[in-house]
Amino acid sequence: MTTYVAQIAPQRSTQYAALANALAPHELRLCLSSRSPDPPITSMEPVELGGQDYLKFELAAPLDEGQLREFGMLAMTSAFFEHRDHLDANAGPWLRPIETGFTPAFPPDLVVTRRYKGKTNELFTQFLCNIARYSSAFAAEPWPSLRLFDPLAGGGTTLFAALVLGAAAAGVEKTSGDVETTAAFIEQYAREQHIPCKLMEQRLKKLGRRWWFTLGKDEPSQCVLACGDTVQSAELMNGVKKPHLIVTDLPYGIQHHGELTGLLGKALPVWASLLLPGGAIAMAWESTRFPRADMISLVEATCPLIVLNEPPYDQLSHRVDRVIKHRDVLVARSY
Repeated sequence: MTTYVAQIAPQRSTQYAALANALAPHELRLCLSSRSPDPPITSMEPVELGGQDYLKFELAAPLDEGQLREFGMLAMTSAFFEHRDHLDANAGPWLRPIETGFTPAFPPDLVVTRRYKGKTNELFTQFLCNIARYSSAFAAEPWPSLRLFDPLAGGGTTLFAALVLGAAAAGVEKTSGDVETTAAFIEQYAREQHIPCKLMEQRLKKLGRRWWFTLGKDEPSQCVLACGDTVQSAELMNGVKKPHLIVTDLPYGIQHHGELTGLLGKALPVWASLLLPGGAIAMAWESTRFPRADMISLVEATCPLIVLNEPPYDQLSHRVDRVIKHRDVLVARSY
């Protein structure tokens, strides 16, 4: 048996610290179980060391190179150590830092630099990306071989998180101002960071506009951003390869069941049609007024996706702040 500790990712506020503590165990378990049919964790518990929050976990075998690299991509934990109760005659605990070997495809501040009203916490967005991948048939595939789509892209946080992880990213957003400022930000950021950037703009007849970005030099990444209605995602993404993953954060301004069910009733079948077989979708939404059971029923009634509702998928509900008292995550997989 080998014992490790993972430091909970530091947060700007106590509310986000609580979120990281709540979600970190589930992300870590899914990370490890996605690479092995037999979950290697024999125990896990939260601990406090030196005034910092950690997860202490025991594995049946030492971490291999692939597992360590995966750890470097986790959102809710930030550093990893081998744990020992004593070292020779010296009482512990003693922690030996572990290098994960993960190198982001782009500077991580790509995700945090742009600020805008209603922006989702960046680490939670990365968490959603990871959960979708771990739940798909492509969990063992490296991020650079994957494509991720956000059908409600907003200001682009999900797209930026995917790019930093190494995936190709695509998104649809109806608000033209959000799309235009996101496109302008990508250009400006690439210029300031000396990242090679090629841009092609298209006008799609009776649909909207589309921006194609090719970012990077040796192994460039693609980012496609379309302005239009998410219900027309199939047409807006025509010519773009189908995604392995769909990740989105549903709008929190919706106050009534009818509005949300109306949107998802039309959009979910379209989104599901875009997913590759074995692909997964991860959606976050405010569940205060729309409980989890209602969301599961809606998804199962409107599209051919398999909702994952066993542990830990049924344990991802959490509090965000005084406004969003309950946010939940639903994960579903295509046949």
